[in-house]
Amino acid sequence: MPFPIQPKPPVGIVFDSDLGNGVDAALALALLYGLEGKGEARLVSNSTTWSNLRSAAFADVLSRFYAGPPPPAGARGFQRPPPPIGMAENSSLGGDTAVLEAVLDKKTADGLPAYPHGIHKLNDTADPAVLIRNALTAQYDANCLVVLAGPATNLVKVTDLDGGLDLIKRKVKLLVMAAGSYPDGQAEFRVKTDVAAAKRLLAEWPTPIVAVGSEVGDGLPFPGSSIEEDFAWAPAHPIVDAYLAFEPMPYDAAAPSMAAVLYAVRPDGYFKLSAPGTITVLGDGRARFTQAADGRHRYLVIDLEQKEKVTRTYAELASAKPAPRQFGRGLDQKKNDEPPPLEPVKKP
Repeated sequence: MPFPIQPKPPVGIVFDSDLGNGVDAALALALLYGLEGKGEARLVSNSTTWSNLRSAAFADVLSRFYAGPPPPAGARGFQRPPPPIGMAENSSLGGDTAVLEAVLDKKTADGLPAYPHGIHKLNDTADPAVLIRNALTAQYDANCLVVLAGPATNLVKVTDLDGGLDLIKRKVKLLVMAAGSYPDGQAEFRVKTDVAAAKRLLAEWPTPIVAVGSEVGDGLPFPGSSIEEDFAWAPAHPIVDAYLAFEPMPYDAAAPSMAAVLYAVRPDGYFKLSAPGTITVLGDGRARFTQAADGRHRYLVIDLEQKEKVTRTYAELASAKPAPRQFGRGLDQKKNDEPPPLEPVKKP
């Protein structure tokens, strides 16, 4: 008796960021979890270029928080363990930040960590390049998007793996990178932090690229009023604590990474795109766009008529309550024919 054909799962998202360096990447993850709760996307890989265990721990906090409440007693199936978090070693980024301290050092009234996590030593993290490679391997062809919300350090290492470029070309539909300033703006932090990696990524990455510049982040900020109003359902929320720690309230946070995630998953109805062309990186970290009909690069442009819609969507998705957690496979569920992810290589 033939098994019924399983539908292709929602698009898989590889998310690589400088989590903890401000609130932009954290807000983008919150938005991504909101989209995941609606069944529009799946976060299949999460890694950080911030060489600090506390950055990886913050990612683990968000993963556990947005996984929803623990399973009820006697629930059928099994509870999936938290997904591994990739962390770069010895990158040029590191150190503690007010955002990381606010989330990871917060205690309950009983003196316990307010936000539990499972990352306490280097071996609790995964090698980012191998983690991403394994996640891509497990996806249907052309059913994966990569969102870069930090320096290009980790993604370039994926291209250096044996067969990495061919794997990316087969599995990834689009790379959306929240870095740079366009069409010919000032040097931007995420580019100038690792200029060599940014140059290589834009020159060698084998799929189309859409860049989200700092001008989009500044022009479409996350509304700070949402922190005080829309997140009130949670007595303690890691996004709220991170936001309050980053700058004195009230403020609206520049959010280029939120725009990157929203465009990646919902490409229609929110933004405009530039004409095709080629983005090159200059030695001082400036990104320069040159229009070309056969170019594989574009950059995101604010649609003035959709600004209110974009910020409203930011708030609605980022503040959404975690969707109910699925507790394994019941007896009436069929196996998904998507291949299982490979085991990430742990660090020594």
